[in-house]
Order: sequence, then C-alpha cells, then structure tokens
Amino acid sequence: MREKILSMIEKNSRIDVKDLAAMLGKEETDVMNEIAAMESEGIICGYHTLINWDKVTEEKVTALIEVKVAPQRGMGFDSIAERIYHYDEVHAVYLVSGAFDFMVILEGKTMKDVALFVSSKLSPLESVLSTATHFVLKKYKDHGTVLEEKTTDERMLVTP
Repeated sequence: MREKILSMIEKNSRIDVKDLAAMLGKEETDVMNEIAAMESEGIICGYHTLINWDKVTEEKVTALIEVKVAPQRGMGFDSIAERIYHYDEVHAVYLVSGAFDFMVILEGKTMKDVALFVSSKLSPLESVLSTATHFVLKKYKDHGTVLEEKTTDERMLVTP
C-alpha cells in the first residue's frame, strides 16, 4: 500500500484522502495513518508546488553546477555536501558518477547572483577543486510535468 500511496501523491500531493482511499480500496483512516507514519519516518519529506516561473514577471535564473572535490580523510563526501546544501541559494545537491562529484542546483535573481555565489561561497571551500556552471535557458519538463505543451501545427504548407 505504501508504494501505491507514494506514487499517487507524488503525481498530485493535493489529492483528497477520501479520493485516495477510494482509489486504493482502503479505509480513510488507514490511508491517513499510513501517510502520517511515512511522514514521521522521513519517507515523505515535504509537499511542494511546481511553478512555471517563465509565466510570471519575477525573473529567476536556474543553474546546474558541476563540482569536483577532494574528500578529506575520514569525512568523505557527506560532510562536503552538508556544507554546500546549507546555503539558502542551493535547491539540491546530488552525489553523481562521472567526471565530477556533485551536481548542485541553485536559483538566483540574475546570472551575476549565481556567479557571485560560485566565486565567493562555493569555489573557496577547501575541498572544492573545480566547478563548471551551466545556466538553464528553458525548462520543457520538470518533476515529470510538461511545462509547455506544443499547440501549433507544424505541418508544412503545401501550395500548388
């Protein structure tokens, strides 16, 4: 039942418990108790709203920053990740495989804000060897949701 609940609320966290119980064929109280248990166990970590910021007047810049680090003996990657994710600008930190160690996702008001964060806060960390910043130019799909459906007909005009 847990996986089914998680799958359903991941797609729509605003789904009514009554509807969720009906879809699962379970009692409302059982579903509410299961959700409460998953929240207390840290399985459900929060409920978020996906916003298409391109459709509002406030400007935001999203950056993906590749970070290569030299882990310190006895501390590993976790302590470095913790130092990075405590910055308010940072939205996500992932340990990844490949040519770099972390993928850091952050938002700023301008590209200059992001550059200032990288140069004054991220790069000076003693474990950081190098960074590479990539700015998101346009989001097509985020968290499994298509942000902008194509509505125009792209067929070529045929004229005699």
